[in-house]
Amino acid sequence: MQRHLIAACAASLLATAAFAEGPIEMHMSGGATAIMGASASAATKMVGGAAMYPGKDIVDNAVNSRDHTTLVTAVKAAGLVDTLKSAGPFTVFAPTNNAFSMLPAGTVDTLLKPENKGTLTQVLTYHVVPGRVDAATLVQQIQAGGGKAMLKTASGGTLTAMMRGKDVVITDVKGNAAVVTIADVMQSNGVIHVVDKVLLPG
Repeated sequence: MQRHLIAACAASLLATAAFAEGPIEMHMSGGATAIMGASASAATKMVGGAAMYPGKDIVDNAVNSRDHTTLVTAVKAAGLVDTLKSAGPFTVFAPTNNAFSMLPAGTVDTLLKPENKGTLTQVLTYHVVPGRVDAATLVQQIQAGGGKAMLKTASGGTLTAMMRGKDVVITDVKGNAAVVTIADVMQSNGVIHVVDKVLLPG
């Protein structure tokens, strides 16, 4: 019954978004809002105290977020800056500093060592899905999958997207679940969805 209701609500949202003159809002965890509809690409959101400009690329926006300094440091250490500044498009599930701090003590420092660049790259690219998957598309995929959407990542792994109440939840192969706290942060070369956990490949 709950799955049927979610599917019905998702279908209604998508239909409305397609024809509405203004943006459609879907409330996310922590009171954050995902903007869906024709004006989503024009929306400028605040992340980590900084405006995220749709005309800038993923890296140029991320470096200004005080909530993503660990992620930016990791991207630089892995040599992925040029990749994430390229045309893409990419969908990035971006863990916050707090998400990285939840990992076992010493994990981040170990991953940042030059000899672990390969492992770090695997972890980071596991958070990247080729293509621009905005909130509306993700909800549609979850609906089409009977409550689940399987997302193929740039690392070759798989993430599972589901709805938990009003929250979009992304689960890794180990069963760790990350909640999307800010959705549809539009970039010139893709979209960022802020998540509250680090996702780990198998």
